[in-house]
Amino acid sequence: MSILAAPPGKPEAVTDDDGTLTVVRTRHPWRWVTGGIALVLVAQFVHGLATNPGWDWSTFADYLTAASVLAALKVTLELTMWGTLLGFFLGIWLAAGRLSKSPVLQVISWTYIWAFRSIPLIVQLLFWFNLAYLYQSVSLGIPFGPEFVRFDTNNVISGFTAAVIGLALHQAAYSAEIIRAGIISVDQGQWEAAKALGLPWRRQFFTVIGPQAMRGILPNAANEVISLFKGTSIVSTMAIAELFYQVQVIFGRNGRVVPLLMVATVWYIVLTTVLNVVQYYVERHYAQGSVRELPPTPWQRARGAYADIRAKAAAR
Repeated sequence: MSILAAPPGKPEAVTDDDGTLTVVRTRHPWRWVTGGIALVLVAQFVHGLATNPGWDWSTFADYLTAASVLAALKVTLELTMWGTLLGFFLGIWLAAGRLSKSPVLQVISWTYIWAFRSIPLIVQLLFWFNLAYLYQSVSLGIPFGPEFVRFDTNNVISGFTAAVIGLALHQAAYSAEIIRAGIISVDQGQWEAAKALGLPWRRQFFTVIGPQAMRGILPNAANEVISLFKGTSIVSTMAIAELFYQVQVIFGRNGRVVPLLMVATVWYIVLTTVLNVVQYYVERHYAQGSVRELPPTPWQRARGAYADIRAKAAAR
């Protein structure tokens, strides 16, 4: 039943015919206004990129895939890979130490994390780069006993090795807290249920606790990897030929600062995008079991939309 407004001076008319009701769509004029302003600003920015000669896109195109830039990009990827692998490997053990019941391991792990999160990364890198100033040689042997092998520090720790050590040790402090946070985020009832099933502790962790902890670990871990990838530019202070250092060398010679900075920017954006895609699919894998049905991927949505378009075209 619906009540229709009656003309002034007449009683309200009551009718049972809902078809006489007029449905009026809610209008949002300010959405169109703000959307139009945003599009104008974007168009102006794109127009400036295309027409401003200061961007010097011809120089950008010449150096985007230059051999020296690609070689430096390879160094950046190697620094990121080793820093991530070693950092998270050490971070796992640090997290285990903080979660252990041993007060000694707890204190050592906490002290390490506190120290390496307190010291700036550039200071750590320069310290390892100048380690030979403190220790001219490194030896392996029995503590406080005979030495078996001795190495010259300058020959063992190169600039690249010092950068990897500094990045890995710095990354380990942050990854340890990320891993610990993911583990303690799992409900205590899950631990109790795994123990009640009589599973060995390895199966308890890797089949019950670990997959659930990964849902909390992955977003922050991926964020740290991306930060490390971009943070490798700081090793340019050690004269290591990574991407940003090589770009600096080139524009120091030809004076084309802006297009060379855009070369580095584009490569950082491209590879960060790749890391984001990998993160999406890894998170999707570990989301199994947390939802009844996984949402379609962008590729699946695109294929579905294309199939709908073809079906409508065939129906016509």
